[in-house]
Amino acid sequence: MTNFIPIFPLGIVVYPGEQLNLHIFEPRYKQLITESAATDQPFGIPAVINESLAEMGTLVRVVEISHLYEDGKMDVKTEGFLVFKMLELVREIPEKSYSGAIVTYPDNDFTGDRDMMNILVKGMFQIHEKLGVSKTFSKPDTELTSYDIAHHLGLTIEEEYRVLELMLERHRQDFLKHHLAKVIPMMEEMEMLKKKIKKNGHFKNLEGFKFS
Repeated sequence: MTNFIPIFPLGIVVYPGEQLNLHIFEPRYKQLITESAATDQPFGIPAVINESLAEMGTLVRVVEISHLYEDGKMDVKTEGFLVFKMLELVREIPEKSYSGAIVTYPDNDFTGDRDMMNILVKGMFQIHEKLGVSKTFSKPDTELTSYDIAHHLGLTIEEEYRVLELMLERHRQDFLKHHLAKVIPMMEEMEMLKKKIKKNGHFKNLEGFKFS
């Protein structure tokens, strides 16, 4: 299926199920959000990476305009729900200040390996513990998906976009698994280095080498 959608390009990757809070201040996007909220029609957020508009993005809906300022700026709560691929960019739309795109919606398989997902969640919390950060989710750990945790694993925006390109949950899980396999050992080495540095300057109780 293909159709036309208004778009709001941003330098972030948005995933299905993600709740995204936006502060809207540009006139063209104030118009877009106002119309989207009034008509209950979604809009697309394609990723902007290295100052280039990527072809993949996520369709989002306006959940709530939580605050409307006197000058027309607004704080908006949105939620992503469907991955799209841009077929054609429509820069100018009659009587609109924002742009749009003709898009298609690739089939997206959410069937993953639950045991693998549990390992990924455990690895994520392991990273958080080492960094001294805390993250809570709106659903039980046993129900989390790759989309839920991808923003919380220290991926670059290019890597986050790669997750968005993958249309099979098992492939997304494999990608995150390989990332954790690189990151966790690096963090463990950094932790050992940090402990070693902290010990420098302390009196050491060391046994001398015994010559045979």
